[in-house]
Amino acid sequence: MAAMSWKEILLLTGLVVGCYWNSLSCGFAFDDVSAILDNKDLRPSTSLYNLFRNDFWGTPMTEERSHKSYRPFTVLTFRLNYLFSELNAASYHLLNVVLHAVVCVLFLRVCRLFLDKTSSLVAALLFAVHPIHTEAVTGVVGRAELLSSIFLLAAFLAYTKSTGADNSIVWAPIALTVVLVAAATLCKEQGITVVGICCVHEVFVAQGFTLPMLLDTLRRVFQGKDGFPYAVLQTLLKLIVLVISTLLLVIIRVQVIQSQLPVFTRFDNPAAVSPTPTRQLTFNYLLSVNAWLLLNPSELCCDWTMGTIPLVESLLDLRNLATLVFYTFLGLLVYHSLRYRHSSAKTVIMALSFIVLPFIPASNLFFPVGFVVAERVLYVPSMGFCVLVAHGFRIVSHKGHLKKISWLIIGVLLTTHAVKTFNRNSDWESEYTLFTSALKVNKNNAKLWNNVGHALENQNNYAKALQYFLQATRVQPDDIGAHMNVGRTYKNLNKSKEAEEAYLVAKSLMPQVIPGKKYATRVAPNHLNVYINLANLIRANESRLEEADQLYRQAISMRPDFKQAYISRGELLLKMNKLTEARDAYLRALELDPTNADLWYNLAIVNIEMKDPSEALKNFNHALELNPRHKLALFNSALLMQESGEPKFWPEANRRFLIYVEEEPDDANGYFNLGMLAMDANENAAAERWMRKAISLQAGFRSALFNLALLYSQSKREMDALPALDELLRHHPEHIKGLILKGDILMNHKKDTSGAKACFERILRMDPTNVQGKHNLCVVYFEERDLPRAERCLEETLALAPNEEYVRRHLSIVRSKMAAMSAAGQPLTSAGGATMSAKEEKQKRVKGGAEGVAEVEEEGRGADAVLKGAGNEKNVRKSSTERGGVGVEQSESLDSSQSDKRTKGKSTKEIKDIEKKRAAALKRLEEIERILSGD
Repeated sequence: MAAMSWKEILLLTGLVVGCYWNSLSCGFAFDDVSAILDNKDLRPSTSLYNLFRNDFWGTPMTEERSHKSYRPFTVLTFRLNYLFSELNAASYHLLNVVLHAVVCVLFLRVCRLFLDKTSSLVAALLFAVHPIHTEAVTGVVGRAELLSSIFLLAAFLAYTKSTGADNSIVWAPIALTVVLVAAATLCKEQGITVVGICCVHEVFVAQGFTLPMLLDTLRRVFQGKDGFPYAVLQTLLKLIVLVISTLLLVIIRVQVIQSQLPVFTRFDNPAAVSPTPTRQLTFNYLLSVNAWLLLNPSELCCDWTMGTIPLVESLLDLRNLATLVFYTFLGLLVYHSLRYRHSSAKTVIMALSFIVLPFIPASNLFFPVGFVVAERVLYVPSMGFCVLVAHGFRIVSHKGHLKKISWLIIGVLLTTHAVKTFNRNSDWESEYTLFTSALKVNKNNAKLWNNVGHALENQNNYAKALQYFLQATRVQPDDIGAHMNVGRTYKNLNKSKEAEEAYLVAKSLMPQVIPGKKYATRVAPNHLNVYINLANLIRANESRLEEADQLYRQAISMRPDFKQAYISRGELLLKMNKLTEARDAYLRALELDPTNADLWYNLAIVNIEMKDPSEALKNFNHALELNPRHKLALFNSALLMQESGEPKFWPEANRRFLIYVEEEPDDANGYFNLGMLAMDANENAAAERWMRKAISLQAGFRSALFNLALLYSQSKREMDALPALDELLRHHPEHIKGLILKGDILMNHKKDTSGAKACFERILRMDPTNVQGKHNLCVVYFEERDLPRAERCLEETLALAPNEEYVRRHLSIVRSKMAAMSAAGQPLTSAGGATMSAKEEKQKRVKGGAEGVAEVEEEGRGADAVLKGAGNEKNVRKSSTERGGVGVEQSESLDSSQSDKRTKGKSTKEIKDIEKKRAAALKRLEEIERILSGD
């Protein structure tokens, strides 16, 4: 076995980089979305333990909807990518290219065991550039194949060193092999097949048996003519260790998946649910299809499911000839390799073991899988194919007259494959380019039409997306997911009637429940989302809430562990004000997924509706323990602390709002609430800074502008308050409290009676029954010395508020004043609008300055709502809805819904503040009374 040189390693690495460097500009496409973008297990906030209890897509293995793909080591590498670059796709693609280069180098090392130096390099070069590998290398999820192959090849190389110079057993390499096999299996399930490759190598290469020799030895032993040779006993011992280790790995794997196979449907693999002989004929024909892809990778497709390859339903189908040719050729190779002992036979048998054994788990021959053909599963089998091609090249090139031709053919093959690979990478640039390229190969796959529609939908091109979704329903009329996609797109186009019709068609295609038969085993779990989507659509109609609830309950009855149904039903029950049932729905969902921060958050919202703030805060804290940067929990828990009126909570509320604005730097609400906290703590400079930040982010932010003006007014900076009030009234000319405050400042600080009068008259034009504005206008009339008009005004005010004692007192004072002036012969009106004395100017205050403050501060804190509305001026409750793991072709992200807004009760501190301010207002009223009755 010739050693590898650095030149060869550099050649292989350079070739890999040359073929795949353009993959670095590709994004996340197809399965990458579920495995990377939607997988919470990549986030540092998720416990590492989750990697070993969830499947490849981040779904708990205990859930029936789990794909049962257990690859924690692969997910760990994704997590490392996320740690260094978060969701920068280039880093993920770069690591894949590096891993492919490592596989190529290891493969060259393996080839040196069976081929000469030149042939082994040819095999490695062909493997490096083969276009069939683009899905495994350029598709990020293909990393499972890359990592598994690295450990598979390392395990095989380790095992080849388990025989000593005197044919004795060397146990250290065997132990290392077992460890590497386990690692390969934790990267992808097919890694365990290397044990079979090791067994073939041990029997037919290391011990040099042929099949006739092996059968003859066994015959002689069973006939008692001879005992087991020592070499055979050693071989048996090594194989027994490997087999037992493999069985232990299989047992552990079965325990991990809870002894359940994943649920696949006829849409994923039509032949799997077909009757005999269609199933057998189709699956055997698929073997020749895979072989043809290795031989002629000219038309590659990212998805071969559904109708891509029509079923072989008859023995008369001409495609059976391809199956026959495939088995004939395979049989000849097996016969050649098992009958002879020469090196060529050993090379062929090892090539066949690399082709056949790793492919068995994906062959559908022993158990169904969730696909018809998948190019990335050919990554390891292609190693055996490349060995066969290189071995044939060696045989042909040794014939003098064919040597140049063979080199020319290999040169052309490597060049064309490299160009094809380079060009194929560009198909993976985006989901749109990937799926449109697949449609060029096959137009009979509804899933491809669906996926192009999804790609367009992500670009908000709903009209064009709808065309593709409708085409998917024409290609596959019984595709539930396609009809669901049509429904969602109609909804996005605000065509609710058409959306409902599409959802009802999808619902009609669902299998009916058969008593005693488990529903989940006969339908893709995500197809049940049709009930959720339909319910989310019709619940927008207040008269159909009960109908929507019935749909949620139907989904739950079909699948008691359907977490999303409980979540959506909880939101609906909250909207229906059925708080106890909503709480129970969320508690049931938490039983299914106790580590879901969104569920704890939504439960806290229910607690708030149930007037249980302490329990709400506890559940908010649960959510933050699971996800310390859960934006909604940060915001609303801080708001709850702020509203409690307990100063001991204010530092923590401030800390959470600060984290929130780090996460959402463009949300003015966060800065506004920081300003309100600062106002509560009498930190005026900080309050001003936060309010101005909120206003800079959201022009016309009503509550921020008013509270900033209020802050200036309370800080004796009334002149600074006027520009804020002017901006407020420019955006919100109907803001009555702003007009009252502005009128107060104009009257008492700028001595602008006419300006104040205009403010109060404007209030009354909008609301003629506004007692505060009416009373203040009466004071303006008194200021203008128009006592008869002041009297009439106060009489009208008293009619509006007959129980307001201060109005009655003021009217009495004005009448007394008028009577005194009449007795003295003085005029009751002043044509010049004479003002009061300096003492009166100093002491007088228009009612509403202080009392209005109390009301406005409450408004600034705002009424609570479960969802945040865009551009809302007030503090709002925010709600999150967990997005289900919906497959690309099946369904949509579930709709979020908004529960009814609610009015919050005043905190103890707010009540005390209001009472203080009312007392201050009454004191001012007493001063006004003294002024009015002074002369």
